[in-house]
Amino acid sequence: MTPMSNSVSLETTGSSSSSTLPVTANDAASADRFLKLLVAQMQNQDPMNPMDNAEITSQMAQIATVDGIAQLNDSVQDLSSQFVQMQALQGASLVGHDVIVPGSLLTVTDGLGQGGFELPGAADSVKVEILSAASVVIDTIDMGAQASGLHSFSWPTETANDTSELRFRVTALSGATKLNTTTLMRDRVEAVLTGGDSLMLELSRAGSVPYTSVQAIN
Repeated sequence: MTPMSNSVSLETTGSSSSSTLPVTANDAASADRFLKLLVAQMQNQDPMNPMDNAEITSQMAQIATVDGIAQLNDSVQDLSSQFVQMQALQGASLVGHDVIVPGSLLTVTDGLGQGGFELPGAADSVKVEILSAASVVIDTIDMGAQASGLHSFSWPTETANDTSELRFRVTALSGATKLNTTTLMRDRVEAVLTGGDSLMLELSRAGSVPYTSVQAIN
């Protein structure tokens, strides 16, 4: 009688013996087929040349790894879903409140325009320019040297004819190097939108922005 090979050919299950089996939509059925193939191999092996214990253990470990990966994927998906739900509950509590988000619209209250910015590093000089709706420079604020981090400023709006669409831009220098400054604005949360794996806030002026872009809550 011709002796059979003493190793299980994993190609019949969709992979080679040197790689991890792919995770399919029916992992239980895949595991069952693998085990049946392994048992059949052991039943029909050459008694004079039996399978090595280490080889059996290695092949069993492969199917166990596939099952473990599938369970891990399910756990991660469940956690992701719970995290989005938790964010939605947190976001719902923000409706009607003000948040600080990236943007360049000036907030005007009681004759004062307010805005903010974030510096990635210390600046030797910081200049804030107030812009009209037509992007014309109305005024310039020299803030001098500033440390890294979050900063705010105020500007009296008496010289502005229309305060509805005032904007600002910030120029910060460290020596001769221009810093990548993030402008920040105040806006009000009108609604919370959920979709997929992300949570969006609907703001009164900036429109839809990711929940993760909120820098501060007022």
